[in-house]
Amino acid sequence: MRAKGISYDTGFVRDGTTSRERFDPDVVRRELTVIRDDLHCTAVRVIGGDPERLELAATCAADLGLEVWFSPYPLELTADEMLALFADCAERAERVRGRGAEVVFVTGAELSLMNKGFLPGATQEDRLALLLGQGEGGGVAERVGEVSARVNDFLATAAALVRERFGGRITYAAIPLERVDWTPFDIVGVDLYRSAEVADRFSAGVRALVAQGKPVAITEFGTAAYRGAGDRGGRVLEVVEHDSDTGAPVRLDAEYARDEQGQATYLRELLEVFDAEGVDSAFVFLFALESFPHRPGGDPRDDLDLASPGIVKVLADHRDGAHPGLPWEPKAAFAALAEHYGG
Repeated sequence: MRAKGISYDTGFVRDGTTSRERFDPDVVRRELTVIRDDLHCTAVRVIGGDPERLELAATCAADLGLEVWFSPYPLELTADEMLALFADCAERAERVRGRGAEVVFVTGAELSLMNKGFLPGATQEDRLALLLGQGEGGGVAERVGEVSARVNDFLATAAALVRERFGGRITYAAIPLERVDWTPFDIVGVDLYRSAEVADRFSAGVRALVAQGKPVAITEFGTAAYRGAGDRGGRVLEVVEHDSDTGAPVRLDAEYARDEQGQATYLRELLEVFDAEGVDSAFVFLFALESFPHRPGGDPRDDLDLASPGIVKVLADHRDGAHPGLPWEPKAAFAALAEHYGG
């Protein structure tokens, strides 16, 4: 692959609250340096909902010589709110590009699921239930055409708005059901997970994406570190119970066995597929997820790290981990990724 990447979380913003409370610029620079030097990444997808944080992390990454994928990630926003966010971020991304960095702008992610107006449902949870066939009025299969039309209409407007402010290449992080028209974009971007149900045709699906002719980026892939997580594909977080008022993760819905080697093997196998099928860029989801801390020694259901797709485990008491001054420790997936990217 040309770009060997990982996603870096600056904080997902939903209803005015952020999933990453601590955002120290010195820590950000140190973590991005680890991504470059220890993981041997050549690119980083900077994701989140706060434009200032995105620009800060993107600037740090650019100064470290990493290719930057500037990725605002709207949650529960209206179309107008998303366009305002993209306009702001496109101007910021252009400033980073002006420093001489290679910058790709990612015009949102999984919009039909994560935001309002594309699928029925007032919240992400409602829309996810529909995707899983648990909602009223039939499953998503009956709505694919309608959803695709709405997504493509919006993306055509969004892409034009971004290009007015940003001179680099642009893409979008799609889920397969959206059936995106890639005409307005330079790169085909897809969040792609291998589950047990599609394992036998996963490679063929990647091959079909590459056959479209434009460079293909796997903008999101990964799994968690509990046994059987890889079989669930993109549904690894279904084992988490959330606070009904804030949506914050609280505990796991049962006891699960830790399987860091399973997470590492999943990443290694998918990267081998992406290499073999000619994918241009791939971004592991993700480096760390602060809101899913590691809590060993207590109730196993409280150890949210088991469900985290992060390749490091965030320490709940914020003590130093393997890297002094950084409150996390690498999982087996960290070493597997470093070996693959550095090979």
